[in-house]
Amino acid sequence: MTVVSRLVFCLAMTPLLGGCGESAARYLLDAPLPAQKVGVRVRTIEIRDVALPDYASASEIMAQDEAGALLPVPNAVWADDPVRGISLALARNLDAASTATAMTEPWPLDQPPDVRVDVRVERMVSQFDGQFRLSGQYAIASRDLIVRERIERFDILRPMADQSPAAVAAATSAAVLTLSEQIAANLR
Repeated sequence: MTVVSRLVFCLAMTPLLGGCGESAARYLLDAPLPAQKVGVRVRTIEIRDVALPDYASASEIMAQDEAGALLPVPNAVWADDPVRGISLALARNLDAASTATAMTEPWPLDQPPDVRVDVRVERMVSQFDGQFRLSGQYAIASRDLIVRERIERFDILRPMADQSPAAVAAATSAAVLTLSEQIAANLR
């Protein structure tokens, strides 16, 4: 089959077969359990949609090469939209790591949340040196000043065995859990 005839065949069969060639594997953010549950002074926490850098908000799983360039890992994508996935993981982890109930925006209850957490990620990258880096800052806002409002920086490194998509997904999950534990500690 020539290249042209293969292309015509693929185009003709796309609606029936879902496309030609390999499809990308999809990777979830796992939910590792927190080391301990922290008692906090709030009952409810709203997690705003996490702000991610452009390269991290794409569906492709990215890894840094030895020259520092960020390249997509072949045939690997996130199973969920990264902004939604990270935001939900933070809420799930804060639920598990603290005595409060956490939920992503928009807040679904009539009574407003005790605090709102706004996370802005500057770097979310599988580095060439075998470390996964999650860094940026978060703000804790408390309408009724139940806790002290503040802005905190974070810089979390997690080791990876390699830059395989599974290792990147596991390191991302571990870094998000660490961030959740740091936020919970600031809500004591």
